[in-house]
Amino acid sequence: MDAGAGLIDFTKAPPAPRALDVRWIHGSPSARHNTDPELQVHAYDEHTFILRQNMAVDYEAPFLFLLFGNDRAVLIDTGATASAEFFPLRRVVDELVDGWLARHPRQGYRLLVLHTHPHRDHVAGDGQFADRPGTTVIAAGLDTSWDFFGFSSDPDAVARVDLGGRVLECLATPGHHKAAVTFHDPWTGFLLTGDTVYPGRLYIEDWPAFGRSIDRLIEFCARRTVTYVLGCHIEMTRQPGVDYPVRTTYQPDEPPLQMTVEHLHALRDALDEIGDRPVRRAFDSFVLWPVG
Repeated sequence: MDAGAGLIDFTKAPPAPRALDVRWIHGSPSARHNTDPELQVHAYDEHTFILRQNMAVDYEAPFLFLLFGNDRAVLIDTGATASAEFFPLRRVVDELVDGWLARHPRQGYRLLVLHTHPHRDHVAGDGQFADRPGTTVIAAGLDTSWDFFGFSSDPDAVARVDLGGRVLECLATPGHHKAAVTFHDPWTGFLLTGDTVYPGRLYIEDWPAFGRSIDRLIEFCARRTVTYVLGCHIEMTRQPGVDYPVRTTYQPDEPPLQMTVEHLHALRDALDEIGDRPVRRAFDSFVLWPVG
């Protein structure tokens, strides 16, 4: 970073949650006539952006997160579509980076691309960043990502990714996928849980590992300030226990994206209620869905 650039203090007092009453794009009755942007961008604060992909482009409509530090930004997940024509993620990220740098000038600013896990709808846009200058893309696969975080040698470690004064804490949270990672951002208090916890169908590949990961997140959050638990999808309706059908492209009655630490405890209670023999069951804010 340019020595003359103004440093931003990301180590202030624990964060108070800002309002997150966003009306997210949620598809339309006719995908052909959808007029939503390919990507919705919500500025949570000056240094934090939440993006959602258009359901008409891909029904998964994942959420992505772009966080800025003094030395580099990190993009967490790259969405469900490879084509820049239909999903211009690189262009949108470049515009956000350029705008941030116009407000906070500095030289040699970089971009890091990380992932919550390697399922297609979280990594499809990686190729758009392959030739971007000053960019490092860490592949989401188990060997690559866990080597980067140091989980290969110590899966119980709390890895730290320093963006320049803004230091993310990263945990291995297998269960949905063996390479799943959860991120905590002390600046906002966000706990970014990928597909491990969100208001929707929690597809669980490894039931015991999933339970251990939820226990670990509860323990972790007891010693941190967590404002919101933010996953990467919304699949529930506002009616408790009712989810939208798989591949739905119009969800006008979505609940909020944000969850709380109390939802982690509710999830733990749900796992206890079901016990050691996995079954599919709907609860108020999520559906437990064993697979494999």
